[in-house]
Amino acid sequence: MKPSETASPARVRAARERLDAWTREVVEWHFDPETGSPFWLERARSLGLDPIAEVKGFADLARLGPFQEDWLRGGPVERWIPRGAVGRAVRVFEVDSAGPGAPARPLVRIDIDDLRIDYSIFSETLPDESFPRGSDWVAIAPTGPRRLRHALEHLAHVRGGICFGLDLDPRWVSRCLGRGWAQAAEAYQEHVIDQALTIIRAHPGIRCLYASPRLIEALCDKVSLRHVGITGVVCGGALVAADFHRRLREEMLQGAAFVPTYGGDLMGIACPEPFSPEEGHAITYHAPQPRAVLEVVDPDRPDRAVACGERGLVKLTTLTKELLNPGLLTREEATRTPPIELYPWDGVGDVRPSARLGPAAAGG
Repeated sequence: MKPSETASPARVRAARERLDAWTREVVEWHFDPETGSPFWLERARSLGLDPIAEVKGFADLARLGPFQEDWLRGGPVERWIPRGAVGRAVRVFEVDSAGPGAPARPLVRIDIDDLRIDYSIFSETLPDESFPRGSDWVAIAPTGPRRLRHALEHLAHVRGGICFGLDLDPRWVSRCLGRGWAQAAEAYQEHVIDQALTIIRAHPGIRCLYASPRLIEALCDKVSLRHVGITGVVCGGALVAADFHRRLREEMLQGAAFVPTYGGDLMGIACPEPFSPEEGHAITYHAPQPRAVLEVVDPDRPDRAVACGERGLVKLTTLTKELLNPGLLTREEATRTPPIELYPWDGVGDVRPSARLGPAAAGG
C-alpha cells in the first residue's frame, strides 16, 4: 500500500488509542502536584473537575476549556516549568506572532527537551538520498530569541552534520514594510542572501538548506542550487501557496528535494503528504501526533470539527510534558483531509491565512 493511500480502519484506530493513552499521561503529569506546572496546578482549582480522573482521552480535553494565547504573554515564566523538571536547564523562546514590528508583550514558551524531541522526530521523515547523513546545513532563518535557530542546529547534529547560521531579524523587515520602507526591506533581504552565499561557497560540505519561501526564491534568483551542491530544501516560516509550490518545483529547485513544513514554535513540525504532480500542488500537512493534533473546526462553533473536504479554522492542541495546550484556535484556515497510511490521522490541506482572526500566530 502506498504511503499516501487512505489509512486502513485498523491503523486509524491504533493511532487514536495511542493518542488517548498519551493524553492521559500528559494530563496526569501536568496536574499531579509532584510533577505539574504551577500554572496548571493553580488553574485546576477553578476547573470544577479532577482532570487526572476525568480526562480519559483526547475528546475529554475540551473539559479543560480553550487555551488562551494571552496566557503566554508576560507573567513569571517559572509558572510554566513543571515541578518534575525542577533543576533541569530551561530555555525561554519567543513565539513569533507575525505582527508588524516588535510586539509590546511577546508570547513566550519554555523548552527543556521538546525542541530535541520534535526535530529528532522530523529528522526521521527526511530522505537520506536528498538530505545525506553527515552533510552540513545552512539555515537562512531568524536568530535572536527564537526556537528555530536551536532547532535547526539540533536537526543538523542528529543527522551527523553542522548547521551554519546567519544574522536575520524578521521584525526589522516587518517594521520596514509597515512604514513603507520598501527599499530598506529589499536591501536587508539582499544582505541576508549575500550572507548565505558567502557561507555556501566557503563550505563545500553543505547539501541541505532551510529558508522561507521568499528567501528560497531570492537565493535562486542569484545562484543555481544544483551548481552550489544543494540537494535538499526544507521550507518553513510562511505558508506555501499552490501556485508558488508549482513554480518552485518547475523553475527553481533543479532536482533538489523540497519539504514544506507547517507549525514550529507551539507544535513541533507538521509534515507534508508525499508529493504527487497528478494531485496538484496544494499541500496537505499532518501533525506530529500524539505530541500535537491539528483539527479543522467550524469558526462559529470551534468545538465542532467540519466534515472531510470542508474548510474551517485550524485548531491546535499541544500535548507534551513541557506544554499542555488543550485547544488553541490559530489564525489560519484549511480543508480537513482524511488519514493516510503514512499518517493515520486527519490532515489540514491548502492552509491559508484567515481574515477572521488577523495575522497567524501558531506557526513558526
